Amino acid sequence: MKKIINFTFLFVFMVLLVGCMGEEKGQLTRVDVQKIDIEGTYIDVEMITDSESIELLRQAFEQIKWDDKVVKMARKPDIKATLFYTFDENKPERLYEYEIWFNENAGTATIISNTENVSYGELDKDNAQVLKNNFLK
Repeated sequence: MKKIINFTFLFVFMVLLVGCMGEEKGQLTRVDVQKIDIEGTYIDVEMITDSESIELLRQAFEQIKWDDKVVKMARKPDIKATLFYTFDENKPERLYEYEIWFNENAGTATIISNTENVSYGELDKDNAQVLKNNFLK
């Protein structure tokens, strides 16, 4: 009888443990930045791969306050960023696209994502400045 109770406890514990483990976090490996002019034409494309910039950008993107709402912006984005995440060496990278508007007056940034459940985001002054410094060199 004790063995059955122990086995049941172990089974429930394992189910809870596996259920609580979310999707693994991927590693940001590269960021492609497309600068956009007033007419919405891409004027410059830059690839960011150096580890220091990648780490700063990863930290900044983690600070975005996301909301699942649909918004329409009055102007074209300042930049379009594509983040490349590696989850498994044997599988292709996953790409996440973001359109970013820098709000000059407030110093913040507005982000629209192509990712489900996190379509609209805002970034505070400090982290918006990190994006600006890395994206608009």
